Amino acid sequence: MLQTLTESLFDDSVRAPLDPFAIFEEWFALAQQSEPNDPHAMALASADEQGLPDVRMVLLNRRDARGFCFFTNFESDKGRQLQANPQAAMVMHWKSLRRQVRMRGPVEVVSDADADAYFASRPKGSRIASATSRQSRPLASRQQMLDEVDRVTAMIGDAEAPRPANWSGFRLVPLSIEFWKDGEFRLHDRVRFTRKDADAAWESARLYP
Repeated sequence: MLQTLTESLFDDSVRAPLDPFAIFEEWFALAQQSEPNDPHAMALASADEQGLPDVRMVLLNRRDARGFCFFTNFESDKGRQLQANPQAAMVMHWKSLRRQVRMRGPVEVVSDADADAYFASRPKGSRIASATSRQSRPLASRQQMLDEVDRVTAMIGDAEAPRPANWSGFRLVPLSIEFWKDGEFRLHDRVRFTRKDADAAWESARLYP
């Protein structure tokens, strides 16, 4: 019987190169079956102009052969930080599976076509919220925000809510992907894949937990 990618990942006798993107897909498929809410939630870390780390939860909205994508207001704290210093780290932790995946690397802005496609896939209420939000900026009251949403909703009517010019996405192009699986007595399994750039071959190493 053929091994799963996860079994091959933690089998020290396996010498054939493994694709970390394919392993991620296997883990993510399991998380979608077992996590009660938001299996695509991930912690995203960036750094401000002083180099002080900043972290928050976002959603993994898309992924492709190049990397992992999330979307945001580019005038938010994370948007401004990532445009000034286009590097980031992410971690996805699935408590139901007792597994996590960590990723680090440069970030790049997705194409307008990708941003348009994802924006159009969102519920209309979410699109209106994105159009009205001045994300990360001071807000006098919740009612002020709700009034703005009502105003834009009435103005748009039955029309589609267009994507704001300051709303798009980033793609993290990983140079490091680490898989962690819980083990008894803290004897966890850790394997890290690294590469020098997005076009280089992956190398992997087992790590002490």
